[in-house]
Amino acid sequence: QVQVVESGGGLVQAGGSLRLSCTASGLTFDDYGMGWFRQAPGKEREGVSCISWSGGLTYYADSVKGRFTISRDNAKNTLYLQMNSLKPEDTAMYYCAAGILANLCSGIVAGGYWGQGTQVTVSS
Repeated sequence: QVQVVESGGGLVQAGGSLRLSCTASGLTFDDYGMGWFRQAPGKEREGVSCISWSGGLTYYADSVKGRFTISRDNAKNTLYLQMNSLKPEDTAMYYCAAGILANLCSGIVAGGYWGQGTQVTVSS
């Protein structure tokens, strides 16, 4: 069966960096667009970034543009999110998803394959 597993979350001070990883198995990884979403307590899940199967197309939410970088290594079935200049408002559970690129980049939560999330906490 398909498994999507995130890792790399943690506690970091404002201004710091983290790199999230997401490994997918049970699917043909480079057949899928990939995306990162996040959900803060009391808020809806929102799209953060997405990437095409080849890595040639990427998209970022305005709130993270210039600070976060999405990338993928198809040989390793792994997606990454490099997060720099972190802010307290970046605190959330971060989720990885595999699915239709247009949906992922539009922030559509339904459909696709999802991981269980990794917690990112940024202290001020």
